[in-house]
Amino acid sequence: MFEILEFYPGKTVDFDSLAERLTDFGYRRQSRVSQPGEFGLRGNVVDIYPVHFALPIRLELSDDSVEVLHTFDPETGRLLEPHRMVILLPAPGERKIKQPYDWQKHLSPVDPFIDIETGDLVVHVLHGIARYRGLRSLKNKEGKLQDHFTLEFADKNILYVPTRDLHLIQRYVAFGKLRPELSRLGSRQWERLKEKTRKGVFSFAAELLEIQAKRRSLQGFRFQKDNDWQKDLEEEFPFEETEDQIKALREVKTDLESATPMDRLLCGDVGYGKTEVALRAVFKTVMSGKQAAILVPTTLLAEQHFHTFSQRMKSFPVKIGMLSRFRSRGEQSRLVEDLQKGVCDVVIGTHRLLSADVKFKDLGLVVIDEEQRFGVRHKEHLKKLRLLVDVLTLTATPIPRTLYLSLVGAKDMSTINTPPRDRKPVETIVTEYSESIIREAIRKEMERKGQTFFIHNRVEDIEKIAEKVSHLVPEARVAVSHGQMRPKALEEIMERFIEGAIDVLVSTTIVESGIDIPNANTLIVNRADCFGLSELYQLRGRVGRLNRNATAYFLIPKHMVLSEESAKRLAAIERFTHLGAGFSVAMEDLEIRGAGNILGTEQSGYISGIGFDLYCRMLKEAVGHLSQSKKRGT
Repeated sequence: MFEILEFYPGKTVDFDSLAERLTDFGYRRQSRVSQPGEFGLRGNVVDIYPVHFALPIRLELSDDSVEVLHTFDPETGRLLEPHRMVILLPAPGERKIKQPYDWQKHLSPVDPFIDIETGDLVVHVLHGIARYRGLRSLKNKEGKLQDHFTLEFADKNILYVPTRDLHLIQRYVAFGKLRPELSRLGSRQWERLKEKTRKGVFSFAAELLEIQAKRRSLQGFRFQKDNDWQKDLEEEFPFEETEDQIKALREVKTDLESATPMDRLLCGDVGYGKTEVALRAVFKTVMSGKQAAILVPTTLLAEQHFHTFSQRMKSFPVKIGMLSRFRSRGEQSRLVEDLQKGVCDVVIGTHRLLSADVKFKDLGLVVIDEEQRFGVRHKEHLKKLRLLVDVLTLTATPIPRTLYLSLVGAKDMSTINTPPRDRKPVETIVTEYSESIIREAIRKEMERKGQTFFIHNRVEDIEKIAEKVSHLVPEARVAVSHGQMRPKALEEIMERFIEGAIDVLVSTTIVESGIDIPNANTLIVNRADCFGLSELYQLRGRVGRLNRNATAYFLIPKHMVLSEESAKRLAAIERFTHLGAGFSVAMEDLEIRGAGNILGTEQSGYISGIGFDLYCRMLKEAVGHLSQSKKRGT
C-alpha cells in the first residue's frame, strides 16, 4: 500500500502539519513554485506543483477547510482550470513514507480520477464498470475516519473503495454514444470479458509488432551528423529554445541518423515551436544531400511556411519551392521538373504534392503538418510514403488513431509542453449570438490597435455576414477570405491583413491552421455548434500569440437546443483553456468522435466493453510480453 493526499472543496486540512506532510512526500518548500515537486504556503493559500501534473495547483482555504482548487499559470499566477478533486502522489526519489511508490507505473494513458464528477462511469480493474457516487468518510479497522470512493454497481450494490486504492479505478472513457451496463458484483462476467479482450488484444499486438518489424527491417538512409552550417542556422534562431524543443529536436535527429526510417509524431500546442523543430530537420536533410517535402492542409499555411523557411535559410545554398494554387500552372510545371531533376531541395505544398506527376530525384524526409486535415485517400498515399522515407508529423491535436498508436507505444512520439515566454491563455466565452457582443468585442480590439478574426464557415452567405459586421461597426475596415477566391485575390487580402490594413477578417476555416498574425487577438466564431472540437481548438490558436490578453467568443444560435455531441464539444473548449491543453483536447475528441474508424469494429467493441484506459494497459502489457518472447525466441 502507499500513502496519498487528497484535496477537494470542503476537505478539512490541518494547516499546521501540512508543510511537514508535503515534505514527507518528497516535496520541497519554496517561496514561489515553478517546478514539479515544489510547494509554497502563503496565508490561507497553498501552492503545490504535483509531480504528475502539467501545471501547479492552488488551494484556497477558509478556516481549516478547502474552499476552491485551481490549476494556475506559474509565470503569471493566473488561475486556470478549476478542479473538483486533486489526488497528490509522492514525489519520486528520497522521501520519508514507508513504502516506495512508482506513480508512473499506475497512471497537440488517461488521468485516472482527477476530474470525475458524481454520476460518471468508472472502471474498477477487479470488479468492472460502476457509477461514481461521490466520497464518503467511513471508519477503518483502527476506528479512524477515512475517505472512500463510493461506487454503485448493478442492482444498486455499493462498493466503498479506500482512497489509497486509487490506482484500481479509472474514468470510463470509450467512444461515441454507446454506454455499457453496470457490472454485477460477485459475478464472473467481468473476468470473462477481460479474458476475451485480452485474447483480442494479443492478436492486435502481434499485428502492431509485425508492422514495427517491417519498418525496422527496411534499410533507411543514415543522415549525416550536424555540420557547421547546421550549427550556424540554429544559432540564428531569434528566440530562446525551450527545454522541450531541444529534447524533441534531439529525438528527431537521433531518428534521422539511424538506419530505421523515422515515423515520429511531434505533438505540441499551437505556437509552441513545432515548426522550428521541423525546419531544422529539413535543413539537416538537405545537408545530407536529400530532398525534403512539407505537406500542409491549406494554401495560406503553405504560403506562411514558404516565407518562414525562405527567411531562415536565406544565408545558405538551399533552393525552396512552393506547390499550391497560389502558383500559376507554368510555375507549378517548372517546380515539378526541378524536383525530378534534384534542382529544388525543399518543396512546401498542399495535397497537390501527392499528385501523380510529382516525383523526386532523392526524397529523404516528409513533414506532415496537421495530418487530421487530410482526407482518407491522401492518408493512404502517406502510408506508402512511410515505408520509403523518414516521416515527421506535426500536430496540436493528434487524430485519434495517431494518438492511440502513440499512447500504446506503437508509434514514436515527442511532445513540446513548454509555452513560449509571455504566452497567456486565451479567455474563452461560449454564448448565444448577440450583435452587442460582436460590436463590443471588435471595438474593444480596435481601441488597442488590434485586429479580429470573424469565422463564418459558409461561403454562400459570407458576404452578407461581412456586410452585417460593417453595419455593426461602421468604423471598422472589413474584408472577406475563403478558399473559393482567386489565388491572387486571396493572397492580396491576407497580405493586407498581415500588414494591419484590415481590422476584421470575415473568413472560413481557411485560416484554421498555422496562420500567425500576432496583432489579431480577438476571435469570433459564428455557429460554433457546427465545428469539431479540434477545429475549435485550432481556431482559438489563431489568437493569443502575442504577449497581450486575447479573447475567443464561440457563438451559438439563440434558444437552440444543442445535440449531445455539440454540447460536449463546446463544454470541452470552454474547459480546456490552460496552456498546453492540445493533448487533453485530443483525448476528449477521441471519446466524442467514436472509434469505429480508428481501430476497426472488433477492437472498438473491446474498448467499449472495458474502457479505453484498461484496454491501453492490456495492449501495452501484450506488446511487452510478445516483444520479450520474440527476443527469447519462444
